[in-house]
Amino acid sequence: MMPTQLSAARAAFASLSPTSRSHSAATQVNLFPGTTQLRLRRAPFTARRQSLIRAQATQITSSDLKQLETLIEKNSEDDAVTLAASLRDSGILRAYGTGSQVPKRSYTLEELRLNKIEPKNFLSPEDTTLNGIRNILQGSFLAGLSAGYFTNTLNVSELVQWGIIIAFLLTVDQIANAGGIEALIVDGAGRIISPTYGKRVALHESGHFLIAYLLGLLPKGYHLSSWDAFRAQRVLNVQAGTTFCDGAFQKEVASGKLSSSSLDVYSCVALAGVATEWLRFGRAEGGLADVQQLDRLLRALGFTQAKADDQVRWAVLNVVSILRRHEKVQDRLADAMSRGETVAECMAVIEKAMENNDNI
Repeated sequence: MMPTQLSAARAAFASLSPTSRSHSAATQVNLFPGTTQLRLRRAPFTARRQSLIRAQATQITSSDLKQLETLIEKNSEDDAVTLAASLRDSGILRAYGTGSQVPKRSYTLEELRLNKIEPKNFLSPEDTTLNGIRNILQGSFLAGLSAGYFTNTLNVSELVQWGIIIAFLLTVDQIANAGGIEALIVDGAGRIISPTYGKRVALHESGHFLIAYLLGLLPKGYHLSSWDAFRAQRVLNVQAGTTFCDGAFQKEVASGKLSSSSLDVYSCVALAGVATEWLRFGRAEGGLADVQQLDRLLRALGFTQAKADDQVRWAVLNVVSILRRHEKVQDRLADAMSRGETVAECMAVIEKAMENNDNI
């Protein structure tokens, strides 16, 4: 990668930058009835080692949870990743980094359609819910001013003054906070007005969390609302999101050598949110920034359009296959995240849901 490309790549993944483990060995399954068969790749565990792990497996304990959570809270990412890997190798974290994946190769659009996937339906998300909420708030404000005028509470001069004040405040917010205050208000109103908005966000973020965990990227934290993100970071214009222990990935970026395995995990995690919304609601609203971020990264790496299409199509098929396979697991994870459980507790939820599942 050229220096200019490296600079662009660094800028492209400020918040979503995974690391990865390699995958090999295949087992054949039919993903969906009536479709072509794909051979899922398992993580690099031999049959004998998998048997030993199952025999020695124990449930994650409160001590394990506390130790892992302490390392994450202290920002000791490397130690947290090392501990998680140790717990996986001892059979305690069976699902961490062991998710089966579809083979990495070039897929045509027709192959995706045979697996009931239409990428264009979720690679261009449009946030109609929040746009609608924004319109409702604007309409309510105008209705309030009109009511004030027709009831003689406000005169024309006062109406103009209110209009100027609101326009000024919105302009200042855009300049100083990149629209952060408006985003807080709209996000909060969305949770009150829309019955599905909060659930959609929780499922979206659980998609990022679950895919990252199954592909060997340790989650670090998450926020399900702009207000939660603001309280935690004291920075405006920070939306709901999930962060990861991605130190190894950042080192690859700094060295200018990004491995294909790291790019694969990054691509899958980036698309997990929009894929979740498409699967659950028929279309994606959130996640436009995720898609754009992945696009910027592929451009920064100098990918041709054909090569970028191959990367995205594989990631789409891989993510959708995993999410379809583990729908109930994701539901439990989304519920746990909605309750505000810690990262380690969310990991325990995944492991509990997977304890009798040999097709991770």
